Amino acid sequence: MKRCSIVCSFTLALLTSVSAWPFWRRDVLDNAVDSPDGVIAHLQHFGEMLYRNPDNETGAVVANWHENWDRNPEELGNYAEGDILFPPQLEKNGLKAEAARWPGGVVPYMISPYFNTEQKNLIYEAMNDYHKYTCVKFKPYTGEENDYIRITAGNSGCWSSVGRVGGRQDVNLQVPGCLTKKGTVIHELMHAIGFLHEQSRFERDEYVTIQWYNILNNHVGNFEKASKETTDAFGVGYDYGSVMHYSANAFSKNGRPTIMPKEFGDLLTISFIGEIFQGVTKVQLGQREGFSKRDIQKVRKMYKCNKRRRSSY
Repeated sequence: MKRCSIVCSFTLALLTSVSAWPFWRRDVLDNAVDSPDGVIAHLQHFGEMLYRNPDNETGAVVANWHENWDRNPEELGNYAEGDILFPPQLEKNGLKAEAARWPGGVVPYMISPYFNTEQKNLIYEAMNDYHKYTCVKFKPYTGEENDYIRITAGNSGCWSSVGRVGGRQDVNLQVPGCLTKKGTVIHELMHAIGFLHEQSRFERDEYVTIQWYNILNNHVGNFEKASKETTDAFGVGYDYGSVMHYSANAFSKNGRPTIMPKEFGDLLTISFIGEIFQGVTKVQLGQREGFSKRDIQKVRKMYKCNKRRRSSY
């Protein structure tokens, strides 16, 4: 009954017409960015990697992901920071609305027909959390809006652009890995409304230590910090429990942590006996159950929410 009440609150006649959705399958911050060039300024070191097509290699890795892995599915991509991807044409045309907020907090959306009912319900549950706790509103696309997101099911991992980039933009959720936990959906939608990863914050070194020697050689760039000039955390403190934080073993080449909470550094001293990891921590990094309290605070501050502007959807 709970799922029905959530799903029934949405218009389900979204996108069943052939003209609205092409029936082919693509095989292929918590720091908010608040300046006109914020996203690109932070991500420019990725170069051409930032503007590319989704790839099957990422899809193959995510297809083998399961809940017992020591990292999240969106941390497996061959994309900028693992799951950030801008349409290739923007590299030539210029990103005119980088990190732009969605006017009025309204995000028109379409959902791929390739998701089954259970998978769609999980997406609706994630959207409903935005409606419940913030003033951001996900509204079915009617064909009249210029800017909207398509939630796609391509075999290319979990990924999204950051902010409103203009026109149609995809948020990809590969089945089943990207739709195992509601927090993974919330994470990608957080990117779509304008947020970067929590560990990208300019002051992150005060809270975590990056273990550079444990990071996969071709993924070191994923751990670059944003600059103070191009990001804004809206006065909300660093959040180990953010849905936007990497997991402790994100992009690890040897199974050892790549991120360690600083205040627990002594407890996290790495000690191996054979293959048994002896480090202990009470801090979980990068949970994917749902919003943290600070996630909600940041969304509400970014979109200037108040009690009277809570979403009605």
